[in-house]
Amino acid sequence: MTTTTSTSRLDWGSPLVDGDVVLDERVAPRAPWSAVVSAGDVLTIVDVGGNQSADCLVFNAHDTTERYSVPDTLTWQGNAYVRQGTVLRSGLGTPLMTVVGNEVARQDTIGGACGKESNTLRYGHHTAFQHGCRENFLAEAAKHGLGARDLVSNLNWFMNVPVEADGSLGIVDGISGPGKRVAVRAEMDVLVVVSNCPQVNNPCNAFNPTPLRMLVTRPRTTTTDASTTAPEPTS
Repeated sequence: MTTTTSTSRLDWGSPLVDGDVVLDERVAPRAPWSAVVSAGDVLTIVDVGGNQSADCLVFNAHDTTERYSVPDTLTWQGNAYVRQGTVLRSGLGTPLMTVVGNEVARQDTIGGACGKESNTLRYGHHTAFQHGCRENFLAEAAKHGLGARDLVSNLNWFMNVPVEADGSLGIVDGISGPGKRVAVRAEMDVLVVVSNCPQVNNPCNAFNPTPLRMLVTRPRTTTTDASTTAPEPTS
C-alpha cells in the first residue's frame, strides 16, 4: 500500500500566537521572502519539513540604516543564543522584535549566512554554481532599495550551531522538526527579509531544503456591546 503526504496549507501549521491572520505565505525551498510587519503584529515562521534553516534580517521599515545587530542583542541579554523572551535589538540598542513563542530549545544568531564564496572555501570549487543565503538576501533586499552594504550578520531560525568546549562553532544536525514554530512580535514597523536556506552541503537542512510558512497575526481588538454600556436616556 502506498501512502502520500498532503502538502495542503492546512497541514502546514498554525500561528503560534492567537490573532487575526493578515498574511499567510509559502516560501519555496531555496527561495527568499520579505514583508513589512507592523508594530504589534506577530510573525510566526513554521519549519514545515523540519530542520530547515531560515536565515533572517530585520530592518526598521522607515529607516533601514537601523537594522538587527547580533552583538547588541547578545550583549543586552548576556546569552549566546536566541530563546523565548529574547529582544532582537538594532545597533542603537532599540528593540526591533521580541521572541514571544518558540518551540525549539535555542535559535542561532552567530553562525552567519552561506554564500557562493564561503561554499567554495568550505566544500570545494565544484559548488561555485550553487547560490547561498547571501545571494538570496541580495535579490530580495534589492526590491526594497537595499544592497550589499546593508547585509549584516543574521539570525538562523531552526539552525543548530553549538558552541563547542574549545570555543569553536559546530554545524550539526538540527534540533527542530516538522511543524516546529517560532513567533516574533514587531516592536516597531519592521522589514523582515528571509532566505529559505538553499544549503545542501552540511546538515543545517538535513541536506534537503524544504518549504517555510510565514504567518502574520494581528491582535484582536475587544469591543463592548454598546447596548450594555450606553447611558440611560434622560427625559
